[in-house]
Amino acid sequence: MEWSQVLILAGSIIGANIALFAWLKSDIQQNRAETNADRRDFLMLVREIKDELKDFHGRLCAIEERNKGK
Repeated sequence: MEWSQVLILAGSIIGANIALFAWLKSDIQQNRAETNADRRDFLMLVREIKDELKDFHGRLCAIEERNKGK
């Protein structure tokens, strides 16, 4: 095998590795953005549940106070 063939083969392997790395990096960044959006949605749901629990507890306490007077 001549040196030119070795250099062409090595260059193509290195080029393919660089292309795969760039593709994986962009894929990882896209997944990270989707994960952040999912995390924000999840935290919003947790806050809404917490607010609903506070409201329910307040209504339950009001019912108990009303029933104590009977």
